[in-house]
Amino acid sequence: MAFQSKLRRLKITVVAEDSVLYESPYLGQHGISLFITAERNGVKKNILMDVAQNSAALLENMQMLGIDPDSIDAVVLTHCHYDHTQGVANILKKIGRQDIPVIAHPDIFRLNFITDPFVRHVGIMDGDRQADIEKSGGTLYLTKDPLEIMPGLFTTGQIERTTTFEEVGIKLFTIEENQVKPDPMLDDISLIANVKEKGVVVFTGCSHAGIVNITKQSARLAGVEKVHGIIGGFHLIESTEDRIRKTTQALKEFDPDWICAGHCTGFLAQVELYNTFRNRFTPLHTGMRIEVP
Repeated sequence: MAFQSKLRRLKITVVAEDSVLYESPYLGQHGISLFITAERNGVKKNILMDVAQNSAALLENMQMLGIDPDSIDAVVLTHCHYDHTQGVANILKKIGRQDIPVIAHPDIFRLNFITDPFVRHVGIMDGDRQADIEKSGGTLYLTKDPLEIMPGLFTTGQIERTTTFEEVGIKLFTIEENQVKPDPMLDDISLIANVKEKGVVVFTGCSHAGIVNITKQSARLAGVEKVHGIIGGFHLIESTEDRIRKTTQALKEFDPDWICAGHCTGFLAQVELYNTFRNRFTPLHTGMRIEVP
C-alpha cells in the first residue's frame, strides 16, 4: 500500500508541550498536541494530533495562538496515554459539531498500567471513553491499517517493529484473559504528510513503536525516500546511551532536513540529536510554528 498523493502546503503549530521558551506567554504541560493545517488543490483541513492532558491549558494556548476550536476538522490520537488523550471529549464539545472524525488504533481503550512506584492506570481516563467521545460529537475511526485522512495526509496504522535496539521505553502492563502481560503498545500510531517537492513529514506522539521503525514505515507508505522533517516525542528519556546513539545514527541515514523533538525525548537524547544534526535539530516547545514549504 502506498499513498502517493501530495500536499501543496503544511502548517504546524505546537499547541501543547512540556517546555516553553523564556518569557513565553504559553502554558506548558506534560503532554503534546499539534495543530496541523494541510492544503491541497485549494482545500484546507485542520487536524489536531493528540490533546495533551489539560484541556483548559490547551484551550488557553489555542486562544493565544489564534486557533478557533471549531476550525478543527478531525482528531488523531496517537496512543492511549493520558498525557495525549485526557480531555478529548471536552475538546470535541468545544468544537461543537457532530460526526467529527476521531482516528485511533482499535486497542486504544484497553487497560494500560504501570506498577512503579505503585499500580496506576495511565491509559484513557473516565470521561474520555468511547461512549464519551461519541456523545461529545466524535465518530471513531478505529483501525490497525493506515488511514488516508485526505490525499497527502494519512496515518501509519500499526507499526511494524523491525529494529533490534528499539523498545517501548517504559514498563507497561495490560490484562488479557485475566492474565497480567507486558503491554507492547501496539496502538502507537503516527501521522504522515507527503508534501510536494519536499518529501515526508512524520508526526509522532511518543514513538513507543520506535522512531526509526515509524520513519521507515512512513517513507514506505508514502512511496518516497526523502524524509523532510520529523516532529514529536521519541521516548528516549529513560533509554541507555547506547540506544540513543543507535537511534540517532539510524535517523541520520534518512538525512532529514529538520528534526523537532521534545516531550518524552529526554535531555540526553536531545543533546545527541543536536550533536549529530546541529542546526537541523530544534528542541520542541509550546508555541512553535513550522511551515512547509
